Amino acid sequence: MSGGKRPSGEARKACCMVSEILEEAGIDRARARQIRRQLLEGVILMCQWQLQRMHEDQRAAPEAARGRRGRKIQVE
Repeated sequence: MSGGKRPSGEARKACCMVSEILEEAGIDRARARQIRRQLLEGVILMCQWQLQRMHEDQRAAPEAARGRRGRKIQVE
């Protein structure tokens, strides 16, 4: 990573460090946007799936509670 533009004692910004790392890895701005979009879409899909499961469980719970009864066990 290049450090010629700033004095030796000055702290580096995190955003600049990330940009340099991505540049060295060969990931340009367009590819970084594409990766970010894919990650966000994946998170959205996962959240929608979880919400769908919660709604299905909520609809199934009252039916299961009505049809089940506890059994009596004699205790000596």
